[in-house]
Amino acid sequence: MLAGYTWAYTLSEHPMTNTESTVVRLLAAHRIAVVGMSEGRISGRIGAFLAAHGREVIPVNPMQSAVNGLRCYPSLADVPGKIDLVNVFRRPEFCAEVVRDAIAVGAGGVWLQSGIISDEAERLAAEAGLPFVQDRCIMVELSQGG
Repeated sequence: MLAGYTWAYTLSEHPMTNTESTVVRLLAAHRIAVVGMSEGRISGRIGAFLAAHGREVIPVNPMQSAVNGLRCYPSLADVPGKIDLVNVFRRPEFCAEVVRDAIAVGAGGVWLQSGIISDEAERLAAEAGLPFVQDRCIMVELSQGG
């Protein structure tokens, strides 16, 4: 568990948002684009954790050329190939745009990390039928056997 991280599980009425079945489904993702990934930050640590646990991690950050030795892409649209999951480390006011981008590239789901909640992002994902999790840490969930 990460020191200083707490969260409240936010459940919505949409059947593909923050339900345990959605969490389990998204935890099975293999190719994960980490939006906002940076070295020396929790996003970089979680990206490294995901890679160490067999996931293909694709850093997405227009301010970086590489993170943790991995090529970094400026946007989801620039990532070649299919994206199973978009893991988001951005402030809530930017999350709706990330969801729009995830929908545009045909990503398999969106996961907003602990402490990140966006009603607009949730609504957009629900309207698109996109599995969506918010305010939960993917590293914590995987560590707990997800």
